[in-house]
Amino acid sequence: MSFISVFDVIGPNMVGPSSSHTAGACAIAYLAQKMNNGVLKKVTFTLYGSFAKTYRGHGTDRALLGGIMGFSTDDIRIRDSFSIAAAQGIDFSFLPNDTNTDLHPNTVDIHMENEDGRVMSVRGESTGGGKVRIVRINQVQVDFTGEYNAVIIIQQDKPGVAAHITKCLGDQNVNIAFMRIFRESKGETAYTIVESDGTLPDDITPRLMANPHVHDVMLIQNNG
Repeated sequence: MSFISVFDVIGPNMVGPSSSHTAGACAIAYLAQKMNNGVLKKVTFTLYGSFAKTYRGHGTDRALLGGIMGFSTDDIRIRDSFSIAAAQGIDFSFLPNDTNTDLHPNTVDIHMENEDGRVMSVRGESTGGGKVRIVRINQVQVDFTGEYNAVIIIQQDKPGVAAHITKCLGDQNVNIAFMRIFRESKGETAYTIVESDGTLPDDITPRLMANPHVHDVMLIQNNG
């Protein structure tokens, strides 16, 4: 016997006409800003497929900009996201790309630049019904949905780092739902993504950073 959730039936609470083009777009950008440890100065959205063709008419542009400022999918401020971003001094632009046709039809690359000069890029796909997948972080292929609380560890691909991560989480009684490691190549930069069905403790970051091969830690909590 198969089951479907209420979410699958009625879809997400959202501002805008399309769950894929507005709620999904907002959710992708919302996850991206959760990964961005700093004050955002400039953001460029590169849109592919259907996003590139209809981003103005369907409100994808406003939804992306709202999400990158931390607005949830049902936040009425999304309608005014252009003026709010301008008031916050955020430089934003949208670049439709109709040459890359081998991507998911609702794909966006988000390139972020912070006031301290740090840069980060995230690629996300809106898969329907407001659901999304993050498929790339800083040119490394990854795969997670944001449906669980998650901690993303940027590290050097060295022996003992994975054991350090699991020990830190175990010491804090974190229940691991999924744990996957993505890397550029052997010995290079790797991303460990740990998803949990419980709240992640705020003090997990300094514990993880205690390992010299851990470069950065990003916490993504669904509750805020």
